[in-house]
Amino acid sequence: MVHGMGNGEDDQDQAPDDAPLRTNNLDWYLATGDSYRTIAFSYRVGHATVAVIVKEVAGAIWTALVEETMPVPQTEDWRAIAAGFQERWNFPNCVGAIDGKHVVIQAPANSGSLYFNYKSTHSLVLLAVVDAQYLFRVVDVGGFGRSSDGGSLRNSAFGEGLRDGSLQLPPDTVIPGAERLGLLPHVFVGDEAFPLLDNLLRPFPGRQLTRERRLFNYRLSRARLVVECAFGILSSQWRMFRRVITTSPEVTELCEGHLCVAQLPPQEDNRKVITHTCRPCLRRVE
Repeated sequence: MVHGMGNGEDDQDQAPDDAPLRTNNLDWYLATGDSYRTIAFSYRVGHATVAVIVKEVAGAIWTALVEETMPVPQTEDWRAIAAGFQERWNFPNCVGAIDGKHVVIQAPANSGSLYFNYKSTHSLVLLAVVDAQYLFRVVDVGGFGRSSDGGSLRNSAFGEGLRDGSLQLPPDTVIPGAERLGLLPHVFVGDEAFPLLDNLLRPFPGRQLTRERRLFNYRLSRARLVVECAFGILSSQWRMFRRVITTSPEVTELCEGHLCVAQLPPQEDNRKVITHTCRPCLRRVE
């Protein structure tokens, strides 16, 4: 039993044993971004009790669901993701769109410039790989805000697997209609912040591009926008991401992970809703 600070005079609260009530405390925090004191007042418990509940429940949900809803993709999983990108976004051999989201936080004590980012705020980086259906397949939470997207990738376990070839990607294949190019690798797509690797593509830089390169950038950007849409869906559903988060980096990481694994199940009805509201729109390149 955990004791928290009371809101009223001579009021000493205990952490609720009722699981739904504990989950409600977490959901309120994630859905609104309200302070612990506001939530504590509504539930008539101490704000320290709410802090304990948020940390414990977010960690428990992450531990319980991560292997079920976000297992480490195997070769067949990557192949299915590639088929989705081919069918929906007309980008063959793509096994995911990658990007990083800066989650704004209150500067932790004695952290120096570790969390200070290029937007002059303090943040944690949520690095994610998303499939063609806007579902998170790989996440890395807790990157320092001062790191670029490329730096966050380099320092992550996923980035290490990308470099050493241990991600179990499908073997190189011939793209139908482009047999003259021979065997081509399966790739992730990212923006200009990421490095160009054997299995990671980024747009051609510059403005004076040939028509072929502009067409390639258009196709790549259309496929890549699914990860930005996924972040947009996350922020629209959970207002915590719209505020400056005042919890510790450890608790923030647990909350981010919980929200990524608690995403909509990949059912056809849900996919239709998401596609209708967030289909990327780009001007066609002639």
